[in-house]
Amino acid sequence: MKDVIDVMELQKEKQRGKQQPLDYRKLEFNGGFTPARFIFECGIKLRAQPLTIATATVLMHRFFKEVDQANYDCYLIASSTLYLAGKIKDDSLKIRDIINVSYSTLHRSNGPLEIGDEFWNMRDAIVQAELLIMRILKFEVTITHPHKYLLHYLRSLEGLLGKEQWSKFPIARGSAAFLQDFHHDPSILDYDPKHIAAACITLTLQCYGVSLPLMEDTDDETWYTVFVKDLQRDKHWEIMEKIMEVYTKDEEF
Repeated sequence: MKDVIDVMELQKEKQRGKQQPLDYRKLEFNGGFTPARFIFECGIKLRAQPLTIATATVLMHRFFKEVDQANYDCYLIASSTLYLAGKIKDDSLKIRDIINVSYSTLHRSNGPLEIGDEFWNMRDAIVQAELLIMRILKFEVTITHPHKYLLHYLRSLEGLLGKEQWSKFPIARGSAAFLQDFHHDPSILDYDPKHIAAACITLTLQCYGVSLPLMEDTDDETWYTVFVKDLQRDKHWEIMEKIMEVYTKDEEF
């Protein structure tokens, strides 16, 4: 298995390197990774809440799981899931802002989209795509996210390690980063949210070499059995491997 430390090194290398803005129009669907990246970029520009962005990516992955991707504009669907997610999470994302941010992200050299035929066509397309997404998903758009479990587990681990030891390592930040990045991959739909939260934390502990007190070194990862009784060791490592595969896809950009 790939050394988990390599994941953190890859992240550091990406941060050190100067990346040019992505030209999404030249990128392939890549299993949903590309529209997920588009959602995250637009969501950050819109100052959307993290759960709103996570909801949009999950809706996008669920939609393309049910349809033939080749028949749809993935960026239109991505913009529509952001619009829908804002309603679901009560996050005030105005459709005009979504249109302008989506357009400028796809056409980086162009100025803001003027009110006119193209604007109204894009607005109508987003609204119609929103209705299509709802029908395809059978109006089942309530999502249980791993975030609340992650927070609960992290608070418990903080108490176990103690504030002094906890402050030495960015365990909370690293776990949240892994969870955020995992939303780029459609396999996030395949696992229990509680299991995903536990895997993100274990992966962070492995990366920073943090040993938990009162546990043998070989059994460090069994901390999660206190919270998640049905998570088997093989499944736990399978999820961690899926998370690490996201960074392999990221190297293609």
